Amino acid sequence: MDIDLLRTFVEVHRLRHFGAAAESLHVTQAAVSARIKQLEALLGARLFDRTRRDVRITPEGHRFLHSADLIISEWRRARHIVGKDGVETPQLSIAGSLRLWDIFLQDGWLHALRRARPDIALTVETGAPEILISRLFDGLLDVVVMLEPPRIELMTETRLTQIDLFLVSTSPGQTATEALGKGYVMIDWGQAFEVEHRERFPEAPAPMTTVSNSAMALAYLKAIGGAAFLPGRVIQPEVDAGNLFVVKDTVPISRGVYGIYLNRNPKLPVILEALDVLNAGQRISVAGFGTADEILEDASQGHKPSSRIE
Repeated sequence: MDIDLLRTFVEVHRLRHFGAAAESLHVTQAAVSARIKQLEALLGARLFDRTRRDVRITPEGHRFLHSADLIISEWRRARHIVGKDGVETPQLSIAGSLRLWDIFLQDGWLHALRRARPDIALTVETGAPEILISRLFDGLLDVVVMLEPPRIELMTETRLTQIDLFLVSTSPGQTATEALGKGYVMIDWGQAFEVEHRERFPEAPAPMTTVSNSAMALAYLKAIGGAAFLPGRVIQPEVDAGNLFVVKDTVPISRGVYGIYLNRNPKLPVILEALDVLNAGQRISVAGFGTADEILEDASQGHKPSSRIE
């Protein structure tokens, strides 16, 4: 069986869109459709129900999904099973929640890990936390990085760093009450954030706009205006340019970032080394980024930060 058929099937399932899968795989949408039809013919089963607006996996497709994942994983391992001089290439499969990828994993860890261990064959992906946990227990992932890890036996969690979320607005001089009004954009930073948000601002109205990640929120603020709780490294360029303003009468809401892995994983030494690369920074900030207290002090003085936001 052509491994590209399986990769296409998994990608269509992940993105639920033939066009998006084609873009991700760098092929045409017609090629994606042809691959799915070929795979369905080989299996003798329909894998997706397709409408103009949606693509949904069928019960047969769902049953096949786990096997497809395992075959792709084993094929990847087979390609690296014998490296230079007959030594197996170390491999590591890493995943992070969509909330963390653009603000943390890509620049804060992936690049540093590649520089520290150029010899490791890395596989990196993002996804919904519940799906990533399932793939971790299926042996398809070695490390999952997320905000709120579940408490599960046989799984170890390590607190890696924290993210400070600042309330910022496109309008200067706003109070928290004003920022949390009609133009406020709620970002899904997890259940713990929602609870703390509700405790801090019990009188705030229900948000009219809710998005799943910081990239969506920032794009919305640039186009429409409003306010949101965003990580310092995301807002820094906009604060420096005078496009976003830290709301002065609020303090950041901090969230812990955790790395989780299975205790029985035979790759444990490589996993621990990878987590150490991230732990070396202890916080999400890199050299030159200031602390939350420094940023709030700068904001209270009414000028651009002299140090970088975390």
